[in-house]
Amino acid sequence: MRRIATLLLAGTIAVSALATAAYAENPMVGGAAMFANKNIVENAVNSKDHTTLVAAVKAAGLVETLQGAGPFTVFAPTNEAFAALPAGTVETLVKPENKDKLTKILTCHVIGAKAMGADVAAMAKADGGTHKVKTVGGCELSLKADGGKVTVTDENGNVANVAIADVEQSNGVIHVIDKVLLPKM
Repeated sequence: MRRIATLLLAGTIAVSALATAAYAENPMVGGAAMFANKNIVENAVNSKDHTTLVAAVKAAGLVETLQGAGPFTVFAPTNEAFAALPAGTVETLVKPENKDKLTKILTCHVIGAKAMGADVAAMAKADGGTHKVKTVGGCELSLKADGGKVTVTDENGNVANVAIADVEQSNGVIHVIDKVLLPKM
């Protein structure tokens, strides 16, 4: 009987360790746990580092889209990335009369496929070091992977570093970036 209890306890610990290991695969973002069984919006609203992005997504009317089935790859700029834009830019963009421009900027951060960091690295390598990809907003981004570091370059030559990669979502993946990507306007 004692042996059965020991085996049950060992089995419980093993299952618990597996569950923890599976959970631990998704990094924390903005001080919040990110859950692979929640969608992009459900997770992003919990990140203290993405309050500006969430407000912009709401102002652009993109919440429903980013809660959709996807798959999506979202390059998610931090609050610091938005703060680095010229003074007043964010406040101007979230005004109703600028919704189209805001939508264009935000959808230039979204690819209509799920691309994990390893996928980006493989595509970049196959394309000689840089992989070009079209976004949902019609922008062209250049993805590079070098020495385990991934960068994203927008149409204007602005380079964003992926600070946190591979945050799995039920409808895709988020890669946290340190700059706002801008389309040619």
